[in-house]
Amino acid sequence: MMDFPKILMIIGGVLLLVGFFMQFIGKLPGDIVFKKGNTTVYFPIITSIVISIILSVLFSFFGRMK
Repeated sequence: MMDFPKILMIIGGVLLLVGFFMQFIGKLPGDIVFKKGNTTVYFPIITSIVISIILSVLFSFFGRMK
């Protein structure tokens, strides 16, 4: 039961970071958007690269904690 406040703080921090990064997803330079009439095609190239780098760093960090 002593770890519960620590877990809540970690979850809150993760939610804060996710909310911060969600503001920028789709608005990065390098994301391609084609609009023609009623059709919109979106290619989030740079956003995908940024998310991939962040997840790689997180997984490598948590993988080394064992």
